[in-house]
Amino acid sequence: MTKGSTGAQAVHRALNVLECFRDNAQAISASDIARRLGLSSSTAHRLAQALAGAGFLERDLLTARYRLGPAVLELGLLSYHQRGLHQVLPELDHLSELTGATVDLAIRSGRHAVLVAGGTVRRSSAGVGLRRPLYSTALGKVLLAWARPGDDDMSDVGPLRPLTDRTIVDPARLRAEIDRVRARGYALNDGESAEGVRTVAVPLLDRTGYVRFALAVRSTPEVISDARIPWLLTRARACVRALEVLLLTPAERGHADPEPTP
Repeated sequence: MTKGSTGAQAVHRALNVLECFRDNAQAISASDIARRLGLSSSTAHRLAQALAGAGFLERDLLTARYRLGPAVLELGLLSYHQRGLHQVLPELDHLSELTGATVDLAIRSGRHAVLVAGGTVRRSSAGVGLRRPLYSTALGKVLLAWARPGDDDMSDVGPLRPLTDRTIVDPARLRAEIDRVRARGYALNDGESAEGVRTVAVPLLDRTGYVRFALAVRSTPEVISDARIPWLLTRARACVRALEVLLLTPAERGHADPEPTP
């Protein structure tokens, strides 16, 4: 193995260690890390110590367990502000008040839609449940429908596990659904993630026509009725136009709302 490949492997392993904390793991031991990643205990200890030395992990002296460190917090806050996300809450709150529904904004991370602002984020406890599967959510379908080339491979979305009896778990059906989302200009989730929950979502596109964020309005089928969907979409797209000014640079703006295909 060359020196370059050895270095790349070390970086990859270190990133995998940080991934162990994604599911709200408050504090875990080096042995837990070794077991989750299939590493030897000595390798896991060495990686955790190196990350702690750089501030990405923090070691509790009493329990010898690790938690995410201040460097992760600092980078997260920097990214949050650099993306302009600290400015969006008034627009999301206004849409929520107009519609009587929960409003969320999401970006894509791997096979998940990650909620970054909105009602669900503020009600969540310590970040629990802020990731949603792409395949079973309106947010995720929007992020797939207008994905950049290379990010639209359906094989990277699975495994497709049923969350309700309406969840699409067949890859061919999912591809067809993503095509329909792109054709009509929005996504609809009718009980695919949770019984009795209905969601409509629209994209925030950049000038090149690719999705940067997804905006969702979520409530019950009574609030998001078939007859009310056009009205909700009009309000959601108006919110997207306001968010575009806050979240994209002038050079990145300029793509019109996606319109349904005739």
